[in-house]
Amino acid sequence: MVASKLNFSLEEYRTRLSKTRSEMQRRGIDTLIVSEPANMAWLTGHDGWSFYNHQAIIVPPEGEPIWWGRCSDESGAKRTVYFSDESVFSYADKYVQTPVCHPMEDLCTLLVNRKLDKGVIGVEKDNYYFSVLALETLVAGLPNAKFVDATVLVNWQRAIKSPQEIEYMRRAGQIVTLMHERILEKMEPGMRKCDLVAEIYDAALRGTPQFGGDYPSAQPMLPSGVETSACHLTWDDQPLRNNEATYFEIAGVYKRYHVPTARTVVLGKVPQKFLDAEKATLEGMEAGLELAKPGATCEDWGLAFFDHLEKYGLEKTTRAGYSVGLSYPPDWGEHTMSLRRGDKTVLEPRMIFHFMTGFWYDDWGFEITETVLITPNGNECLSNVPRKLFVKC
Repeated sequence: MVASKLNFSLEEYRTRLSKTRSEMQRRGIDTLIVSEPANMAWLTGHDGWSFYNHQAIIVPPEGEPIWWGRCSDESGAKRTVYFSDESVFSYADKYVQTPVCHPMEDLCTLLVNRKLDKGVIGVEKDNYYFSVLALETLVAGLPNAKFVDATVLVNWQRAIKSPQEIEYMRRAGQIVTLMHERILEKMEPGMRKCDLVAEIYDAALRGTPQFGGDYPSAQPMLPSGVETSACHLTWDDQPLRNNEATYFEIAGVYKRYHVPTARTVVLGKVPQKFLDAEKATLEGMEAGLELAKPGATCEDWGLAFFDHLEKYGLEKTTRAGYSVGLSYPPDWGEHTMSLRRGDKTVLEPRMIFHFMTGFWYDDWGFEITETVLITPNGNECLSNVPRKLFVKC
């Protein structure tokens, strides 16, 4: 059975596999074990809340990829991957979350049976879904293989988006626009933050009359007051207060494709430092977007923003952005390109970045961000939220 509702054409999936194999050959990798769920989905279409257990896509030198995972997830794999059931394998539940045996023991058996237990095997050593014990078990069980790090091999193949991927991200941009509109409509002093987040999720999942939204890889982040000094706080059940700022870092999601967009909202009186931050940020963003075009580098883009902030006596110590697209929890970044000093990656059409211009100090922080598509002649922001500090009295 081949999945009846693939998000992309068979031709696109085969092109992705071909690109991946070309990079494997360039690196001298015979077999690739892919455990990052976004890479698994990008390569094969696999989609499901199964990444809390060990799973993988195995890319052999030729033929179909292989899906391998927990027995209870086998049916979901067969309904989402583009290839035949004969290339879907699962391990018994006895391997799940027990110190007695490890799922990678079963994977070793599978690789031996498929004659993929020799040569150079690439594994994603540095991601959220592959453990030290997993690697140790593979090394012990496959003594005739040489293991090498292939952590972002597939991630880099995802850097330039296809027309269909861009369409999905434009839809995600429409959704995040509606999410910010809902915030501005509902937010008021005395409203519990948890109730406002319920409104955000309602807008995120209902989407538009034409298409609905997907769950995000990171939860809404909306610190208020002095907590805006922290960049990754979510919410509680406390009321919003008058004369206090809150920033909202949220993403619209469609078919796992994310468009993050952040805005800062002040209820009541606006402190001067926020007006100053707005001016510096917006001017810096314009300076950065002027350079966000093919031929420039990630560093060029980032430095344009950093240098402009410095003219106002402000400093951003973190990167100014990163590539985004398809993702699963716990974050929406692609883990490849960053807008910062030293990243000499040349921008190309159809790359997409979260222009993350937020900055944080000891007792306050400020965010206005955009998700930006590099076009042949410049760039396009994928959401349509007014780029400004919002004030609601």
